[in-house]
Amino acid sequence: MKRLYLAGLGAIALIATVPFLSQIPGMTSLWHSTSAVAQNVKTQGQIQLRLEAEKQVVAQDQQGKQSQKWEPLKGQVVVRPGDVLRYTLSGENKSDRPVKNLTINQPIPQGMVYVLKSANVANNAKFIYSIDGGRSFVENPTVKVTLSDGKVETKPAPAIAYTHIRLQIPSLAAKTTVKATYQTQVR
Repeated sequence: MKRLYLAGLGAIALIATVPFLSQIPGMTSLWHSTSAVAQNVKTQGQIQLRLEAEKQVVAQDQQGKQSQKWEPLKGQVVVRPGDVLRYTLSGENKSDRPVKNLTINQPIPQGMVYVLKSANVANNAKFIYSIDGGRSFVENPTVKVTLSDGKVETKPAPAIAYTHIRLQIPSLAAKTTVKATYQTQVR
């Protein structure tokens, strides 16, 4: 288990990443489930983070009906353009005190595109997004688009523009876990 101690929960950065950033598509050891511990100096609270990935598999039965399931990424895995991966981020408060204002950043790996509206989380937590390499985050990123008549309009940012996803957890009670999921698609 990797251990990483950070000063202040507001400074929590990427704890676990997917090691296949520059190797898509192809055979490679794509995923090793990783956990880490962050420590809040003020409260001595411990948060254990775990990031897991699954690949969407679509099957068709004899009647032509499609079904989907998620297979964990373990060992040697092949991903191809169009494949969808689901990430599950778990944060467990192992301390006997609540943790306030927990922030977790995740980059969208190179060669991947965030699947719009795929982020899911409970417990008052929310996702915000960056389209500028993680410098700023907003709930609904927008871009300025110049139309053919020269007029400039603000439009929702396309999925390909997303560079980072941030999970904000206002409070995580003692001895509890929060789980969040989001999806990306291989370019």
